[in-house]
Parts: sequence; structure tokens; C-alpha cells
Amino acid sequence: MRAFSVLSLHGAAMPTPPTNAGRKFVPEPLSRSETDVLIKTASNRSSSGIRLRAIIGVLYGAGVRLQECLDLYSKDVETQAGTVRVRDGKGGKYGTVGITPRGADLLDRWLDRRKTLGLNGRHPIFAQYTIGKVGEPLDPRYVRSALARLGAKAGIEKRVHPHGLRHSLAFQMAQDGDSTHEIRDQLRHTSLAITDRYVRQLHPSEVIETMRQKDW
Repeated sequence: MRAFSVLSLHGAAMPTPPTNAGRKFVPEPLSRSETDVLIKTASNRSSSGIRLRAIIGVLYGAGVRLQECLDLYSKDVETQAGTVRVRDGKGGKYGTVGITPRGADLLDRWLDRRKTLGLNGRHPIFAQYTIGKVGEPLDPRYVRSALARLGAKAGIEKRVHPHGLRHSLAFQMAQDGDSTHEIRDQLRHTSLAITDRYVRQLHPSEVIETMRQKDW
């Protein structure tokens, strides 16, 4: 029998069957209120909860991909300036993007907490902190599993996953009237055509408004 695993609260492997192998899902961006509920559902006291809140803050507040988030070091973020530097993004590309004030606040809270857990600048920002694992990177499967559980606990009917938070930022930027150029630069797409297709899929505002003007 083939073995599979996910990660426990702190990152230890546990056997479990896969849930989404080979499946494709329609993008379901979260609204601001849903994102707020998701964050509030995570513990604001436990270290694992504060870390998960910060991960959401970076995934949604900066729109980075999951692995880009997990590869960040403290030297890569300037929360006061509102910047996040991606060193090894998709296709080996690097660049600097903005992060929202809320995302920066959530990240700051974790940066303060991690200092008490034996973590320092040599470790990834979102490292493990349990005995024997201090400083080791988080497994992406842990984050995916944690977000799915958190979404269910929050009562969110949409599928909650890391890349969905990136979709959610693009959706919110489009709703706010931000230009396609701004969305492209924030998401670090290689071309405007990719961003245009991305936005039209998530928030086809022109056709929605056209249909709203119909008599019937």
C-alpha cells in the first residue's frame, strides 16, 4: 500500500490519505470579510496560531506564492516600509512587492514571538520551533492542511488554500479599481496578458456592469 503523510500542528509527519490528488478546482477568491474571519479564527495566543496568522498576512497581504513565503528570511522584509523581497520566485525570478498594513502587523507579531522560540536571522521566518526541529523549514503540506482546517473551523464554504489567498488579493485589487499594471507588478506576472486573463477570470467587472444595465 502506498504511504502518504501530512504534518501535525508543529510539523511532524503523520500517515493519512491524500485528499486532492489530481483534482482541479475553480478559483474561489475570499472576500475581505471572509479573510478577516479566517484570521480571527486562528489563535492570537499560541505560537502556532500567531505564525499561521502571519502566513495568511503574507500570502494575502503580499500575494506571494506559498514556497516564496516559506523561503523568506527576516532580512527580506521591511514591515515599516511595507516591502517584501522575493529572492527565488517562480522561474528563478526575484523582485520586491508591497505588503498591506494589516499583513505587516500580523507579520510583526510573529517576528516578535519567534525571538522567544530560539529562532533568529539564520532561520527562515516561518521555521519550526519544536525540540529537535528548531529552525527547520515548514513543509508546504503543513500550511495547506492548516489552512484547510482553519477554513472549515471558520465556517467558510469556499476552498481555503495558499494560492487561493493570492487569487483573493488579485480579486480585491481589481475590486478596488487598481490598474492591471499594478496587479501585474504585485503578483510579478511575466506579462500584462497573463494578468489581464487572471483578472478577467476572477473579476470580469465590465461584463458584470453591462449585464446589470439590462432591462430584464
